Amino acid sequence: MPKLKTHKGLRKRLHITGSGKIMRAKAGKSHLRRNRPKRTKRLYADTISLHPSDRSRIKSLLPKVLK
Repeated sequence: MPKLKTHKGLRKRLHITGSGKIMRAKAGKSHLRRNRPKRTKRLYADTISLHPSDRSRIKSLLPKVLK
């Protein structure tokens, strides 16, 4: 059986906490933020946890990280 490879693009986008939660950045933070309210801009700075239903799909792409 061949080795399972880590999906490098996904590895750069996600971050695993010490308790095992998968954290991701919010979408839409790269451009066109100049004309948004300050409150909205602040909300983009946070990372949020990935939904548990997506965990099985991510597990196949990151086999070494999620055991």
